[in-house]
Amino acid sequence: MTILALETSCDETSAAVVRDGIVRSNVVSSQVRLHAEYGGVVPELAAREHLKNLLPVARAALAEANVSPADLDAVAATQGPGLPTALLIGFKAAQSFAFALRKPFFGINHHEAHLFSPWITGDPPKADFKGFQPHVSLIVSGGHTMLVHVESETKHRVLGSTLDDAAGECFDKVGKMLGLPYPAGPEIDRLARSANHAYPRFPKPLIHEKNDDFSFSGLKTSVRYFLRDHPEILDDRQELCNLCAGLQETIVDVLNSKTFRAADRLGLRCVTVSGGVACNSGLRDRFLAANKLGWTVRFAENRFCTDNAAMIGILAERKLIHGAAPAAVDDEIKPGWVLA
Repeated sequence: MTILALETSCDETSAAVVRDGIVRSNVVSSQVRLHAEYGGVVPELAAREHLKNLLPVARAALAEANVSPADLDAVAATQGPGLPTALLIGFKAAQSFAFALRKPFFGINHHEAHLFSPWITGDPPKADFKGFQPHVSLIVSGGHTMLVHVESETKHRVLGSTLDDAAGECFDKVGKMLGLPYPAGPEIDRLARSANHAYPRFPKPLIHEKNDDFSFSGLKTSVRYFLRDHPEILDDRQELCNLCAGLQETIVDVLNSKTFRAADRLGLRCVTVSGGVACNSGLRDRFLAANKLGWTVRFAENRFCTDNAAMIGILAERKLIHGAAPAAVDDEIKPGWVLA
């Protein structure tokens, strides 16, 4: 079974070829440098870049996998959620491709695909579900922070999500206050490694609430007031590193506490983490430490944390295996598609 998958939900154009659970190719064209000038993703610019890059990226993925269009058994693309103008490019292209080839087409939920990314490992990357068990999955990125109870490959339910700013969004907005380049998350992570123990402590939003929701807007505001009262920090590198460490520790504490508390409440001992913020070293260190305490913690590999077509293709293949019906070739994008 060979599938071509496309992903254009935000600012990365990606195409992948998946065959029998193995990622034969996964080509990604990032737009980070383009949007850095504006401190965030500009939807119209993102759409133009997708239009320019999609065909070269798709051709490169097919060539790298040594696959021709005639070899494909199905085509898949991200249907939502995401930026409408960005989603349209990959989704309509994939629909057209499937129609021309008379092959089944699958519209994939981007968040659901993230649930599968921690199970893609190895070289070449392969979807390995031998150790699959019911678990709680944390999806944490620039636009979303949510906890999902994954009961099986085909059954899951959202436990909680962000009420305002997502974790990655908080990193980026604070980074802008600090004058750091976009995206700020990786730079904050790097600076935090040089902190000493004198870093500031910030309120940890909703950490003691019994619900599974997240809120990071108030944390961003706390940092803004802290900078108002201590403007000299911006001119002192050590203090800047300390502030980054304080922010990172606060976000990681909240994510760690609420994730493991939810898993414990459900009687589960397995946790997975995916999404762009899953690349954060502080987050990884804290979560993976639980492996020594009898937990099973799996992270998506860094290359599959950010937006990528490999996870789209893997999910489409699993849907085929489990007998899911293909989508109609005239289906529309779902920018606000909520994970069930």
